[in-house]
Amino acid sequence: MRQEAWSWDRRGWHFADDGATYAVARRLPVQWDISAQTRLPDMGRRRLAHAVRQDLWRILQRLRGFAPVVTVTRDGQGLSLRAGGSVAGRIPRNAQEQVAALLNDPVKRAAWARTARHR
Repeated sequence: MRQEAWSWDRRGWHFADDGATYAVARRLPVQWDISAQTRLPDMGRRRLAHAVRQDLWRILQRLRGFAPVVTVTRDGQGLSLRAGGSVAGRIPRNAQEQVAALLNDPVKRAAWARTARHR
């Protein structure tokens, strides 16, 4: 997403929505030091992005200088989600695996589906 396409909310988060992709980030420009991707059925992109961002923060908040980024893109087969972000300090070897495990956790995925269902 282009940098000028981003807006800022009162809680300190940058977000952008170009119609197909919704993105939320803590810091601009977006940097992907760690990331993982998954596919999900169609649901609300904004609610999904924020729910994943919260869970991502819960598992990586002890990572020095971590700034989360989540993008959700709607296509013909559902949603493509990428989660991760930038890290100012040293990146532990298992950080990437932690993000992938979060995105593939069936309990979290069910919770996200409930949170982000179309209303």
